[in-house]
Amino acid sequence: MRLTVLGGCGAWPEAGQACSGYLVEHDGFRLLVDLGYAAFPRLLQQIGADQVDAVFISHGHPDHCADLNPLLRARALRDDPPPPLPVYALPGALDAVLALDRPGMLDDAYVLHEFTAGSAFDIGPFRAETRLLPHWVPNAGVRLTAGGRVLAYTGDTGPSPDVVALARDADLLLAEATHVDEVPEDSRRYLSSARQVGRQATEAGVGKLILTHLWPGTDPAAARAAAGDGYRGEIVVAAPDLSLELS
Repeated sequence: MRLTVLGGCGAWPEAGQACSGYLVEHDGFRLLVDLGYAAFPRLLQQIGADQVDAVFISHGHPDHCADLNPLLRARALRDDPPPPLPVYALPGALDAVLALDRPGMLDDAYVLHEFTAGSAFDIGPFRAETRLLPHWVPNAGVRLTAGGRVLAYTGDTGPSPDVVALARDADLLLAEATHVDEVPEDSRRYLSSARQVGRQATEAGVGKLILTHLWPGTDPAAARAAAGDGYRGEIVVAAPDLSLELS
């Protein structure tokens, strides 16, 4: 299993970067996990729009799904459109982004598979196990298993025992860490800090930790240091074009 980061900014993209977007590959199958602001141009530096095999969206905030629109446009408006793209999301999560164009314009470009958080299903070679994690809107964390390797991704979430359960013994935890240390009081149920994520990674026994969704302007070194107070494994901060094999 290979993970390539397209973007890791929270809320909006910093100059030259992108919001949450991740390309996960196994046995030639290409799965996009989230596709926020500016992630689509980053994707095109890796593969063509017609080479995407499926998309999984954790929740409906635009910094996680806005660039689904240009992806579908790039597939639908070409002279030789590829088959409809399977798109997996929670019920209603994509209503806004799918309504950006005139009715029916993109209907042939995708097949929407809405699922209930807590369910498990196959996406190509991946076994996807989902779990509802606390956020302002329904958010599905996902545990992807393929080839004996496990990647766990939180989407956006506040601290929760369900994060630990989702990531238990995963080879890699890709975790939202919007803040370095203190999360503002009005966000404490719905967002996490790098320090909290480090503790949860240790509790879950994960092999490697990637911090993502950092607030624009956050010092990556400070986020790594805060996570490192509670986690002694390898810690990386998500950045465009970061690519690694799960082992």
